[in-house]
Amino acid sequence: MKKNIVVIVGHPDSNSYCASLAESYVKAAAEKGHELKLFKLGDANFDPILHHGHNQRQELEPDLVAMRESILWSSHLVFVYPIWWGSIPALLKGFFDRTFLPGFAFRYRENSVWWDRLLAGRSAHLIVTMDTPPWYYRWIYKMPGHNQMKITILEWCGIKPIKISSFGPLRNSTDQQREKWRQEVIKFAERI
Repeated sequence: MKKNIVVIVGHPDSNSYCASLAESYVKAAAEKGHELKLFKLGDANFDPILHHGHNQRQELEPDLVAMRESILWSSHLVFVYPIWWGSIPALLKGFFDRTFLPGFAFRYRENSVWWDRLLAGRSAHLIVTMDTPPWYYRWIYKMPGHNQMKITILEWCGIKPIKISSFGPLRNSTDQQREKWRQEVIKFAERI
């Protein structure tokens, strides 16, 4: 079944290994007949700081408007990014702060602690690189960045199921290892 897929590269360097993984994913999924849109946050023009929180409206830049419209169009989201300091890059966090706002991604219920998840009906895949061995990140650090993305951002807004694929350690990896990981990403795209 054909899907509308939005791929977002959360690495600030648009020529990074993360970007090449995203491009491989897009090419492979397009060859299977899916509709795709690719966004590289490093190329996007927006202020990643939500200056007044939710207390004052901050106008969205055209790049953020395009990304929000694409998210609404999508049935599946793919985020490709590194883990830095145990979590997501600041640019990716700024993207969520600026775009996943009340009325778009969620809505608080009046006189209630509960909320409505406005992005339900979409699935996601997180393709994550790291310098920490993935097993160490899981068992010793308890996956803070994965939990942030999966539980406190995406699922909180209704996006599920969410698959997470971790690749690392990237630092000191060989060309052969990076190519093996790229082939895994291609297989994910072919099976979507």
